[in-house]
Amino acid sequence: RNMSSAGPEGRKKMRECEGLIDSLVYYIQGAIADHEPNDKATENCVCILHNLSYQLEIELPESYAQSIYMQRRNISNNDKTPGCFGTRSRKVKEKQQDTPLPEEKSNPKGVESLWHSTLIRIYLSLIAKSTRNYTQEASLGALQNLTAGTGPMPLAVARTVVQKANGLPSIRAMLHVSQPAVKRTAVSLLRNLSRNPSLQNDIAREVLPDLVAILPERVPGCDVAGDTTASICYTLFNLSQSSSHNARLLLSAHGLPKVIAISMSDSNMFSKASRAASVLLYSLWSHTDLHSAYKK
Repeated sequence: RNMSSAGPEGRKKMRECEGLIDSLVYYIQGAIADHEPNDKATENCVCILHNLSYQLEIELPESYAQSIYMQRRNISNNDKTPGCFGTRSRKVKEKQQDTPLPEEKSNPKGVESLWHSTLIRIYLSLIAKSTRNYTQEASLGALQNLTAGTGPMPLAVARTVVQKANGLPSIRAMLHVSQPAVKRTAVSLLRNLSRNPSLQNDIAREVLPDLVAILPERVPGCDVAGDTTASICYTLFNLSQSSSHNARLLLSAHGLPKVIAISMSDSNMFSKASRAASVLLYSLWSHTDLHSAYKK
């Protein structure tokens, strides 16, 4: 666990170590099957996998990047993207939304397991079943790492979490725990997921009221950290920017007074949150059909 946080070279060596990732996954699967999601060894295994998934999209060996890209190109002959990773233009993002994702291997080995749906479901199971804060945080953090980029792998993981594995209820429950680090990581994961236009309506329906509920009524003097509040505002921005319906959901959840209060905060601790709330307000005002409702 300590070695897995030793930096890029350490992560690279551990990912390449034959049988290591497979053994960690095997142990966690056994712990879940035996209804023992709270033991210390499971926590250590998940924390190692969390660390090994950090910057995975950037650090993947070229052979994996080319393999994923070639599969996508074979599926869609119209895809002219110059490569899997690194290009972040809006046009490329829109094309990625439309391009079918490659089928994953039924028996992944080694580093392939890190983004496979089997491990994604394991993380979601631990989030739901474990009562150990470090295990919950590491599981959320691993999913946050895997959904952090703009390439085919983060997109596939996000779709698996939201649509295939029905992971939003488990993540939503973590918004209401008392441990700030777990709550912060859950919000950061939702922020990543909310960047995918095809998932935004599902996310808004499931968790938008909960995100509004944990926004502070006033700042400072609240129990929600400034960076967590900023992440919530940016998540709500992603969900409502292109959807008048989702903006109305925010309004009906009584979110507007909270966002206004946050935007007006002059506390240094909440400067990021204040800016994020102002961006959200500006976006909400762009929905002209809601102006009369806002004024009321």
